Amino acid sequence: MNVLVTGGAGYIGSVIAARLLAAGHTVVVYDDLSRGHRAAVPAGVTLVEGDIRDAERVATALRAGRCDAIVHMAALAEVAESVAFPERYHDVNTGGTRAVLAAALEGGVARLVFSSTAAVYGAPRRTPIDEDAPLCPANPYGDSKLAAERLLREAAAESGGRLATVALRYFNAAGADGPRGEDHSPESHLVPLALAAARDGSAVRIFGDDYETPDGTCVRDYVHVRDLAAAHVAALERLPQAAGAYNLGTGSGSSVREVVRAVAAATARTTSVERAPRRAGDPPVLVASNDRARKVLGWAPRRGLDEIVTDAWVWLRDHPRGYDDRHDAGSGRASRVADRTTGE
Repeated sequence: MNVLVTGGAGYIGSVIAARLLAAGHTVVVYDDLSRGHRAAVPAGVTLVEGDIRDAERVATALRAGRCDAIVHMAALAEVAESVAFPERYHDVNTGGTRAVLAAALEGGVARLVFSSTAAVYGAPRRTPIDEDAPLCPANPYGDSKLAAERLLREAAAESGGRLATVALRYFNAAGADGPRGEDHSPESHLVPLALAAARDGSAVRIFGDDYETPDGTCVRDYVHVRDLAAAHVAALERLPQAAGAYNLGTGSGSSVREVVRAVAAATARTTSVERAPRRAGDPPVLVASNDRARKVLGWAPRRGLDEIVTDAWVWLRDHPRGYDDRHDAGSGRASRVADRTTGE
């Protein structure tokens, strides 16, 4: 297949682009580089700079690349930012998806895999969370992604069966894939924050240590970015039979303190902690049921917390300044189309 990966210069998107290439597909990355990195784009991939909200420009990229499939990753993905700027999140995440779908329908695209999130569930009533759990987002980020999922279903129905879509609901993505790792500014995710603290000799902040969990700290389901990428390849190749929504998680959780201990083991450095008050809206436990993905996609996570942390540490150690796009020598060739909006 010829696949357009929106947001393919971002953390997860770039790994997916590399894994699609390895699986024998041709890849075009569409990203505005506002949050992605040119250096993350795999060699041999065409990079088109563009705004996902511009359906005409997306359609042009689809035609130029003769793309018959899309992996739609481009989005804004910070919960706190979404609370501060809800309109922007709906504009980019929901409106951008609407534009991508319009381009897909115009261009005769047959398959679309969408990057969704466990945030569509909000605070769960039970764990592990399956796909039939109530969809009650607790923030504008989750709400914008849920609205985008609805647009997928509407577009598939409008196409009369010509377009098949799948939504993959991530839990906590982490880890690295060789030269591709996590480099956000500012960083808000626990694994890279804890690794940077270990490297720099600073403390890891723990927001609440009095939850009803085994050690009092929040429990989350950390899934390796390479496993996430494998799920996207599987979903793309199994459409249209695999149309629907799927959770991507390991099915087991790790507490904040367990992550801190894994960081100490991987780095061989003492990692101190700093207690802080609970953050509003943090559920004690978020763990996925991945039964549906196992049965329908034939997907199963292969890597646990220790490998996640070790791979992330190797990347951070080898990239002390993160990506340095000013000295980019090995990424895809650029074709400028626009220069605004989003790469996750």
